[in-house]
Amino acid sequence: MSPPFYLGCPMWGLKSWLGELFAPGTAPSDFLQAYSRVFDTVEGNTTFYGIPSAEAVARWRADAAPGFKFALKIPQKISHERGLIRAEGDTAFFFERMAPLGDRLGPFFLQMPERWGPEGLPALARWLEILPPEHSYAVEVRHRAFFGGGPAHRDLDALLSERGVDRVVMDTTPLFSAAPDDEITRIAQGKKPQIPCEPVALGRHPFVRYIAHPSLEANRAPLEGWARQIAAWIAEGRTPYFFAHHPDDFNAPRLARHFHRRLARHTPLPDPAPWPAELAADQLSLL
Repeated sequence: MSPPFYLGCPMWGLKSWLGELFAPGTAPSDFLQAYSRVFDTVEGNTTFYGIPSAEAVARWRADAAPGFKFALKIPQKISHERGLIRAEGDTAFFFERMAPLGDRLGPFFLQMPERWGPEGLPALARWLEILPPEHSYAVEVRHRAFFGGGPAHRDLDALLSERGVDRVVMDTTPLFSAAPDDEITRIAQGKKPQIPCEPVALGRHPFVRYIAHPSLEANRAPLEGWARQIAAWIAEGRTPYFFAHHPDDFNAPRLARHFHRRLARHTPLPDPAPWPAELAADQLSLL
């Protein structure tokens, strides 16, 4: 049976997670296997930078636990370089390469650059028409015209809603509420857009990217708000995806687990899965 929502991080493996999420000594080649025993989805940002080899895709399929979903990002060659124009061949090749993942495929998400504005909507409409209908999709925009309820905002939401495509909700409010007192925070704020956070569900899989305040404690209130929103979407019969980001992502797994526990106060959920590092520590304590 499918879970009521999917929870994950921006990637499946950081070496700094050894001894934190992963058991000490876990090989990088085993990171996905270990990660997918804890979380049931991941942002596939690697596909933004290039299309993986067929061998890599086969390994992902073999390593991911049953029920796991890859939320893969559309390559930047299609979104940023071509602006969705004359991208039919690249799009077809990308989906052909990803097809072996089969039931491990979650929503594909398209991230458009900040310069991409309302004049690009006709190209988006044409591009959406060529997508394989068996998959789910979400679109992230960053141009200010698409926020605040103006004409472009309404036109985009109507276009996506008509096709059952979700709009990615990126919440950078917690990150930008932090004082830029350290290099990690300054770098994160420089990379992420400071855009309004407007929760919206247009399709079956609301898609949230939560960009955290560096202090874990400072995220309690905003995560409580998101727990109530995700629970409401679940009650509507939707299956949301929630991705927890942290400025250096070391604490992304902790944020995700904290969010799971908060959400469980509002809708029935199983307990979070134990972490491989915790299981390894328990085994050592028995010796």
